[in-house]
Amino acid sequence: MKNLQPENNQDSRWKKWFKRVGIGGLIFFTLKGIAWLFIFYFGAEMFQDCTGK
Repeated sequence: MKNLQPENNQDSRWKKWFKRVGIGGLIFFTLKGIAWLFIFYFGAEMFQDCTGK
């Protein structure tokens, strides 16, 4: 008999990881990424202000 399940290893890895981390982890990492974007943006503006333009 043929194996009826698709051999999509990449999708199964993501599904397994997402089940392990859950929605809380997804929200945490999303907010963490947004926080780093703000830090880099305002940090760059702060350094531009220090150059004395």
